[in-house]
Amino acid sequence: MPTATGSSRPPRSAVVIGAGMVGLATAWSLRNHGVEVTVVERRHPAAGASWGNAGWLSPALTLPLPEPAALRYGLRSLVSPESPVYIPPRPDPRLARFLLTFTRNCTPRRWRVLAATFATLSRHALDAYDALAADGVAEPTRPAEPCLIAFRTAAERAAMVAELEHARAAGFTIAYERMDGDRARALEPALGDGIGAAMELHGQRYLNPGNFVRALADALRKRGGEILERTEVSGIRDLGPAGVAVTTSGGQLRADVAVVATGAWLDPLVRPFGVRVPVQAGRGYSFSVPAEGAPTRPTYLAAQKVVCTPLGEGRVRVAGMMELAPADRPVDPRRIQAIIAAARPLLRSIDWDARTDTWVGARPCTPDGLPLIGPTGSPRVYVNGGHGMWGVALGPLSGRLLADAIATGASPAELAPLHPLR
Repeated sequence: MPTATGSSRPPRSAVVIGAGMVGLATAWSLRNHGVEVTVVERRHPAAGASWGNAGWLSPALTLPLPEPAALRYGLRSLVSPESPVYIPPRPDPRLARFLLTFTRNCTPRRWRVLAATFATLSRHALDAYDALAADGVAEPTRPAEPCLIAFRTAAERAAMVAELEHARAAGFTIAYERMDGDRARALEPALGDGIGAAMELHGQRYLNPGNFVRALADALRKRGGEILERTEVSGIRDLGPAGVAVTTSGGQLRADVAVVATGAWLDPLVRPFGVRVPVQAGRGYSFSVPAEGAPTRPTYLAAQKVVCTPLGEGRVRVAGMMELAPADRPVDPRRIQAIIAAARPLLRSIDWDARTDTWVGARPCTPDGLPLIGPTGSPRVYVNGGHGMWGVALGPLSGRLLADAIATGASPAELAPLHPLR
């Protein structure tokens, strides 16, 4: 079978565009195949969604974003800045088309199909992290034993239990236990009296995402990979058997293949190569609070869609919200206040006024919720992106799968439903 160069010769060189978790994991795996790799990044490693996210490695919760419950929010809630899911009102035909297709995927039947795909990926997600650790990436992942999912009422918990049981039916391996509010507070004293029900979720992990991505970048450099920071990419040309030419602000780069891993900025670079699945920025917000009085373990306020993650160094990250808005739009302070307003009644002693590291990042969402991983209309131009909220959870695995496909010419079966030209 021909490889990415269009011949029996495997590629000897690659340009990877984007130095987030997904791009760097792809570059790392290509180096493991002996490919010379240059990573091009418009800012610096871990500058985007790979820095400020919640840092959960939670295969049990890596579920499709299009879900039947999404249709119950209603238009009024979607245009409220206090809503967990917010669409700033504006005339945007592209967003309207995205939402129409997204809505068509929010059916129980379609969700089951999508969930089965995620179940296949999730089985190997933590193994991919273990492989990175064994291969020399120094930053650890930490067991979250247990993750705590907290609710105001047992009725709120019942909705999550139903979702997890549907996920089990789709092939997920999920271990959880129910508990009442008193037991939850004994396990996590930061929880307030407003918590009336909870769940322990077992077998998950977490990490400091910024530290991990920087450690991956350092390890790639030590292995001979090059990272060009503060370098913009404006286009890619397919040169046929001669490979590709990548036009950057620092000059032209030549290689056998190119991989586009630019997150929410995928569309302009890959559309010329036939990729028509749109990628919409689903912006998430986060900030850090002092660890004193904050949860000591990964804790999820499920109905409020607020996540707390201990990062070490005396800080706990508080993250949440989904905002469908342009990727480069500035922080909306109302969204930070909405997170605080949602979490304050349920967390006993957090010093909200001492928050730091206020951040907004653009998570790359597709209308069917599935990543775009594989070749484009050019056999020398590849995509790895569109992971939505799961770029950190699935990045090392998708990087390994794509690198295997590029280097060997044989695409792993897991990539079939993720084809960028679907």
